Amino acid sequence: MNIMEMWLLPLLFTLLCSPGCLSVTVSSSKTNVEVHEHTDALLSCEFKTETEQNPRIEWKKRGKSVSYVYFDKRFIGPYTGRATIDGATLMLHSVTQKDSGEYRCEVTALNDHVKLGETTVTLNVLVPPHVPSCAVPSSMFVGSDLELLCKDKLSVPPATYRWYKDNKALTATADTPYGIDTHTGTLKLKSVSKTDTGMYRCESSNNAGAPKSCVAQQLNVKDYPLNMTVLIAGAAAFLMLVVFCCICVCVCRRRGCCRKEKRLKSNMSYNPTPPPPPSRNLKHYKQTQSFMI
Repeated sequence: MNIMEMWLLPLLFTLLCSPGCLSVTVSSSKTNVEVHEHTDALLSCEFKTETEQNPRIEWKKRGKSVSYVYFDKRFIGPYTGRATIDGATLMLHSVTQKDSGEYRCEVTALNDHVKLGETTVTLNVLVPPHVPSCAVPSSMFVGSDLELLCKDKLSVPPATYRWYKDNKALTATADTPYGIDTHTGTLKLKSVSKTDTGMYRCESSNNAGAPKSCVAQQLNVKDYPLNMTVLIAGAAAFLMLVVFCCICVCVCRRRGCCRKEKRLKSNMSYNPTPPPPPSRNLKHYKQTQSFMI
């Protein structure tokens, strides 16, 4: 081996090895974590340094803004007293929906060639169904359209819905006079009849827990009262009369009937008035003689 090779081999070894050997590496064994509400969540973070013996470890949570979870060897804000750390792995105790989000583990090794390494873990807290809010009117008139509403805003993942009448599940088909949206919880009834009278309740469900149902509510379908029927009939008759009168006026104008009446009125208005009769007080003289000049 000559002198040139003795100088080149150590230099080549340093260039190839130093970037990989003198850097901090950070990883996670599970980057997506799903746990049920009020249980513990383990956010994994493993790191390796080459020369740094006391690296700085930080955890941050991303939201509308970035907030600290673990900084300067202590937990910050709402995580105080409800979180622990082992190495760089974070354990959150009794998590709630507010804990869902994206967490970033950062490890800083000042003596390594690459001084900063990081990894991201996403936490999704599953929330079982809550008792949904149900909107069922107490009474409706025959022939009206009806919409029943049901909503569970707290469950994660979002709940799906089912409606029951008198404890029997309603299933929408092409032959049924109603429609059900299982994602919005809406039950639509078209032209209700007395057979739609009954006890209605809604049930919300997801894969995070047992389904929950609201309290059943009574719906009564009634006939229109007599005075209401008379009022509707009178309004309909009046409307028909107005329409009939409008049609008559239009037909009359097209045939010119209105123009003849106007001409007749105008001719009557221009007739001269007869002279007044002679007054009874005037004296009439009779010529008895003629005069010659």
